[in-house]
Amino acid sequence: MGPFSVTGQPNAMGGREVGALANQLAAHMDFEPEHRALVQEFWQSPHIPTEPGLKAIDLFAAAAKGEIKAIWIMATNPVVSLPDADSVKQALAQCELVVVSDVVRQTDTSAYAHVSLPALAWGEKEGTVTNSERRISRQRAFLYAPGEAKPDWWILSRVAHRLGYKKQFPYKSAVDIFREHAALSGYKNNGSRDFDISGLLPLTDEEYQTLIPIQWPICQPKQQTTQHCGGLRGTARMFADKHFYTRSGKAQFVSIIPRTPAHLPDVKFPLILNTGRIRDQWRAV
Repeated sequence: MGPFSVTGQPNAMGGREVGALANQLAAHMDFEPEHRALVQEFWQSPHIPTEPGLKAIDLFAAAAKGEIKAIWIMATNPVVSLPDADSVKQALAQCELVVVSDVVRQTDTSAYAHVSLPALAWGEKEGTVTNSERRISRQRAFLYAPGEAKPDWWILSRVAHRLGYKKQFPYKSAVDIFREHAALSGYKNNGSRDFDISGLLPLTDEEYQTLIPIQWPICQPKQQTTQHCGGLRGTARMFADKHFYTRSGKAQFVSIIPRTPAHLPDVKFPLILNTGRIRDQWRAV
């Protein structure tokens, strides 16, 4: 929604950057053939989904029909946060395997878990977060990890190892994952995609630890002339150079026409306000 996005969760932008939405691949790439091929080539993956995954409401509906046999829930409590909680409970109750990663021992969702994994809370883990103005900030732990709690990346990596993918998940720390994320963002980019943080790829461990907040795109110095970004300084204002991330390089405007004349602005009410929220979205209002 332009510069004034109303997002429902902290680090919502950061989650989109790493492909946490069901309808996106990592590094803001889509399921179009070109992007799928690029991501598959980068990761040397023998297979890659050809269609978007199920969104939250659809996912639990599929679980209720028996189409999903296993579900791993992380960093959320859908029995409380989703609409029609009874249907979510029913779906979890009949799912063959429910895994829940949480920082709280007992939640409404963990009551349906066959496996519970202790995760780290916000102040206990390392990484980065990104806000709505594209600013990446280092998140540094200020509390010790309690008990057997582990960061999400560690848990996912160890499960991948047990499944036979140790070579594909060699990470030793959060910075290892960050470097891979940065490399994918710049892979065969050449100014064609707005999300590019490849300029941060050469960071040493020490430089990553002391990274100050910076706005993407952040391209490598040798690519500044072609990638329309501020290099290692970051980019405070996008499109100031009149370059847009379309095939033509020009902006593409889409006219939004109100459904009825009653929705048209007039002298007394010159603005149209839309929260952008409907029932089947997170934190619906």
